[in-house]
Amino acid sequence: MSSTAPKTSLSSTSGTSTPTTTAKLSDYQNAGLDHAPHLAPLKAAKRTPPTVKPLSIKVNDAADGAVPGFLHLPASRASSGPASKTAAILLSGAGGGVVGPSSMYLSIADKLASLSNGIPVLRLDFRYPARNKYCVRDTLAAMDWLESEHNASRFVLVGWSFGGAPVFTVGGADKRVVGCATVASQTAETEGIRSLAPRPVLLLHGTGDSTLSPACSERLYAMYGSKGDRKLKLFDGDNHALSRNALRAEEMLCEFIMGCAGVTIREDEQKGVVESELVGDGERVEKMRRGGDLRGRESME
Repeated sequence: MSSTAPKTSLSSTSGTSTPTTTAKLSDYQNAGLDHAPHLAPLKAAKRTPPTVKPLSIKVNDAADGAVPGFLHLPASRASSGPASKTAAILLSGAGGGVVGPSSMYLSIADKLASLSNGIPVLRLDFRYPARNKYCVRDTLAAMDWLESEHNASRFVLVGWSFGGAPVFTVGGADKRVVGCATVASQTAETEGIRSLAPRPVLLLHGTGDSTLSPACSERLYAMYGSKGDRKLKLFDGDNHALSRNALRAEEMLCEFIMGCAGVTIREDEQKGVVESELVGDGERVEKMRRGGDLRGRESME
């Protein structure tokens, strides 16, 4: 893969037959991936860290099976309004995984579920990474499960890299999705973004990304059109996982997700929670490796 000609897709091109290897919850047990490693800032801000439930969600399709994930549940829910019905689902890239680019998902999930108007956040793996038709079914199964088990009827979807494909495929077709955000998304299998407006979209990308060109997010911005709320943020010189700007990207994603949930983050929680560093710079890549996010064709470059 040339650094001068980054790709626009990490989707599998190995055919349409059913894959044979699936991710399992046991792959992540005892790996220290339930919470972000540093919860002291939340406690200092007098926020209760969320309860985290490792789970496997049944997917009924031609392949059958279950998709693993980690659900962060707030200590209390808003009594009324959109936030009480909203949940976020965070999807990784072409290798699957459960911690996200630069381990941002660990931080985002703990932060959002610990806010005073916190929402459930699901870090969802894929049964068959990079196979969009299966990843779409995984995402829909997770939405149905959250609706059945946690009374959620509004969803914000976030995807990294290949994860943009299921995010926009589901978001464009399912009106339960109230907002979509991506980090370094591909453009392949993302036509659903054309049907997303006026629901909001946030696109983040590094201009130094040599895995998927920043032109991908620029293209998605154009595909979305001008009839809704769209935002494109390019981080100068940053890589595929936005490792140089991970904390700022976390902040933007937290603000976007809670905005979609109808919540304005309080000033004290903005400073004490959202802007806190729960994963250190030296820990982000190691957590990605343990969390499966650097499997397959994904990279930090």
